[in-house]
Amino acid sequence: MKVHLVDGTYELFRAFYAVPPAHDADGQPVGALRGLLATLIALVSEPEVSHVACAFDTVIESFRNQLFDGYKTGDGVDPDLLAQFHPAERAVEALGIVVWPMLEFEADDALATAAARFRDTAGVEQVVICSPDKDFSQCVIGRQVICRDRRRASDRDEAGVVARFGVPPASIPDWLALVGDTADGIPGIPGFGEKAAAAVLARYLHVEAIPDDSASWSVEVRGKERLAASLREHRQDVALYRQLATLRTDVPLPERLADLEWQGARRDQLEAVLARIGALELADRVPRWRV
Repeated sequence: MKVHLVDGTYELFRAFYAVPPAHDADGQPVGALRGLLATLIALVSEPEVSHVACAFDTVIESFRNQLFDGYKTGDGVDPDLLAQFHPAERAVEALGIVVWPMLEFEADDALATAAARFRDTAGVEQVVICSPDKDFSQCVIGRQVICRDRRRASDRDEAGVVARFGVPPASIPDWLALVGDTADGIPGIPGFGEKAAAAVLARYLHVEAIPDDSASWSVEVRGKERLAASLREHRQDVALYRQLATLRTDVPLPERLADLEWQGARRDQLEAVLARIGALELADRVPRWRV
């Protein structure tokens, strides 16, 4: 079997900007909900999808905001999108999919925890993390755990991670710490671009193994004296940034693998949701209803 883990926050954002705005009878925004349910119904209709869960950032903050003031928050997110987060969780539950709403942790941490927990479980052939977010590349193991960009219909296995970032999955948090990640509010270290970070980490794997003195570097990279000086000056910063970029695998998820088996949508609940958001036609696409 394959375990499909869905980044619900990403899917909701994607639907919000891909689907025309719409409102229910009370004037509440529902366009993203329509798009989210449509894409998840398509997912559970795929023959290989048997076990699935979906994680959401119930609030767009986490323990990382206590570590770094510049970390991402919900500031600047369209209020019409924020208003659909809680309804999205309820809608996905009505579809019969296990939902992990995150408060202290992030949705990414929940999916990383599930990938680590279920990848070696008997009967699991592959864990598929359904998100193009580069953070998840650190979770990839061979073809046992992969990332899937459903919009582009492309997979990223371990060879794909190396091809894209120039480093193996274990070095992705270090790469993000050096280069930065604007989506998460991680600024990175001055002087380090993607190529420089990849060249150095391909040799040393982790930032703490990189010598302070560039004369000791056993890798040739343009401007290494300047890079070494920048790293020396920002050692504490880069350690913090790597901590921010490292996905947690200790989120207390109560579900067992058997709980993730998709047994069909809950008809009364889902039809009520679809009626409210004006998308009853989606009911015809649901491949199975719970008995």
